[in-house]
Amino acid sequence: MHLPIDEVMPDVLDALRTRQRLVLQAPPGAGKTTRVPLAMLEAGLTTGRILMLEPRRLAARAAAERMAQTLGEKTGQTVGYRVRGASEVSKATRIEVVTEGILTRMMQDNPELPGVGAVIFDEFHERSLNADLGLALCLEIAGALRDDLLLIAMSATLDAGPIAALMNAPIVTSQGRSFAVTPRWLDKPLPKTTRYEQTVADLVLHALAQSEGSALVFLPGEGEIRRVQNLLERQVPKDCVIAPLFGAMDFKAQRSAINPAPSGRKIVLATSIAETSLTIEGIRIVVDGGRSRRAEFNPNSGMSRLVTTRVTQAEATQRAGRAGRMSEGVAYKLWTKGEDGALAAYPPAEIESGDLSAFALELALWGAQAEELEFVTPPHAGRLGEAKSLLHMLGALDVQHRITPHGRKLAKLPLHPRLAHMVTLGGRNAAILAAILSERDPLRGGPLDLIHRVRAVEGGRVAGEVHHATLARIRIEAKRLARSTNHTGTEDIGTLAALAYPDRIGLRRKGAAARFVLSGGKGAVIEGGDPLAGERLIVATDLDGDPREARIRQGTALSDAALRTTFADQIAWHDHCHWSRREGRVETRRQERLGTLVLDDRSWSDAPQEAVAAAMLEGVVQLGLRPDKSAARFLRRAALMAGQPGFPDFSETHLLATLEDWLLPHLGTTRSTADWKRFDMLPALKSRLDWDQQQQLDRAAPGHFVTPLGRRIAIDYDGDTPQIAVRLQEMFGVTRHPSVAGQPLQVTLLSPAQRPVQVTMDLIGFWDGSYADVQKDMRSQYPRHPWPDDPRQSDPTLKAKPRGT
Repeated sequence: MHLPIDEVMPDVLDALRTRQRLVLQAPPGAGKTTRVPLAMLEAGLTTGRILMLEPRRLAARAAAERMAQTLGEKTGQTVGYRVRGASEVSKATRIEVVTEGILTRMMQDNPELPGVGAVIFDEFHERSLNADLGLALCLEIAGALRDDLLLIAMSATLDAGPIAALMNAPIVTSQGRSFAVTPRWLDKPLPKTTRYEQTVADLVLHALAQSEGSALVFLPGEGEIRRVQNLLERQVPKDCVIAPLFGAMDFKAQRSAINPAPSGRKIVLATSIAETSLTIEGIRIVVDGGRSRRAEFNPNSGMSRLVTTRVTQAEATQRAGRAGRMSEGVAYKLWTKGEDGALAAYPPAEIESGDLSAFALELALWGAQAEELEFVTPPHAGRLGEAKSLLHMLGALDVQHRITPHGRKLAKLPLHPRLAHMVTLGGRNAAILAAILSERDPLRGGPLDLIHRVRAVEGGRVAGEVHHATLARIRIEAKRLARSTNHTGTEDIGTLAALAYPDRIGLRRKGAAARFVLSGGKGAVIEGGDPLAGERLIVATDLDGDPREARIRQGTALSDAALRTTFADQIAWHDHCHWSRREGRVETRRQERLGTLVLDDRSWSDAPQEAVAAAMLEGVVQLGLRPDKSAARFLRRAALMAGQPGFPDFSETHLLATLEDWLLPHLGTTRSTADWKRFDMLPALKSRLDWDQQQQLDRAAPGHFVTPLGRRIAIDYDGDTPQIAVRLQEMFGVTRHPSVAGQPLQVTLLSPAQRPVQVTMDLIGFWDGSYADVQKDMRSQYPRHPWPDDPRQSDPTLKAKPRGT
């Protein structure tokens, strides 16, 4: 059978012969997955094995079987496969189809990849973490150890430019698919109140009525698949087979879904598992529900959660292409043609939105920093740092972020580092728990406690609806993982969960029966009155990811004894001195802590004064400086010196930023808002000046004006102009107006009764001008006081004439 990819196969082989690298673009149905490896083998491009990476186990097995059928062989001969939990390979195998994580493990075990001549990254557009890491490691191997290693990245919807630039590789593009696919859009947008599953079911029935052949329907998850299946079973003919297809099914059920129907038509209800590298015979109709579900990591909560989003243009193209694999087809889309242009071009790469814990562990095992390798999209430094922190918490990395012997053990297990840590240290129950936590919840509507799931795996009776297919997968996986457990390790479920989730140990908040604070610092709540809400200590193994207060969907109780035994080296007493905003004072406590959890809290009555004073600085920042009159006057004087060489900065911003330098030594026993209100700040402020600076300040902006009688009158610097108030008679004999900081002093002249009679900034002008009028008034009001005709020639006085004179 001729396929479109055959037209460009000479270019593919030539590029590999001359450049050893290639980026191949080929639309869905062009035949790249099955044709390229066989053509490379036939052309004798390498004497080593050809490894082809597939993002999913089902696609890997299906691709290997199809190539083997092309050769008239069974899998395990010339063409084989290796996926988690199953393999068909032999010494004769030349083409090996593997899932992406297996290549990473092969390179970590032996970076030279002995016996491997070529690596093909199929469906690279999916941009899984393992694919990105695998390509980065392959590029380093090819550059340093294996210049003969052939590297190919290929996809139907690949953004080829950046990949080709990274690989320094040519791009070969195959035009056209096997058969044409006609798109069909909605006439108008769906109302927001539309019931999604009912609308999909209606569109499927419409498509079956309008077009021939079987249908492949894309839905975001198992829940939607089951609901649409229930709706369709009541309306389709009896000879029309409805087959679910999603990742959590066992391979036998998946194989049944992709096999042709014995008779009549078939409706395959699938998740994105059917987007790539699968040929389902008889499919001539695609119904795209327009939604996709992907894991999204939330750095604020440190948790990943599944989110449902609109499909991207790349995903829609892949899905539509499934209808043109064997004959002409039709793709029905649950959106309008106008909405099609608003779809994002590509889904985000997992390195941009996924959990980087396993990725960080692989980097540490490789012995490289992320910036030392070549990635299409470099990982976000902050999220990579969070991943390293978790690995350090698990003991997989040391303080220099280098991998530890324990970390090497974790990397060998095909599990998230959390679960690998638990399995390595725990007993038989660790394998069961790891299998449960790796799968979807096998118990629907039951209590939250993991103990009930473990009991179900062991065959016990439990409350809630048991999902038997999921339970069967858990049992198989638990049996496989049991080989890696520690036979002397703990079997306590709470302890095991805490080993896997040391950052999600929860302590119930005081006075809140269902609210917990987690050891990682986040809040969590148990809704619905579940019995787990009454426990003092829990471990939350599944949360909804809410960054403010996550809802606990699964967890287990943890005893105080188990906590103290398991984390004995991490539990310690901390002397805690801090400013309490609520109480308005420094609080001194002795607390026994694990992470952010306060296991015991006692008063610390003999806290050192230095610690109390340091905590009081937090209160000062909150309350503000609040200078009293004398301190405020000093600050206003100092403000006049701003910008003078060598003179300290007395601005409020600078003072608050340097509290530890100038205020801390003077705080003494100050520890509350009331104490701060009474605090004399002036000595602390003056301590910032040495003797010369104090003299400089006193000369330029003195604190007092000395009258002709030798009296010291405080200068008021509040306002734009420094000013004083003084008895008029005390200024007799003054022939030059006083000045401060290079500007005239504003003088308020007072009567003998201390009432203002004149405000002036030109005392000499006053003597020569309006003094005569003031003199006349003062003589009539205060006849016993001297009012000379020439005040400049008179002696200053505060005395009155004796009576009778």
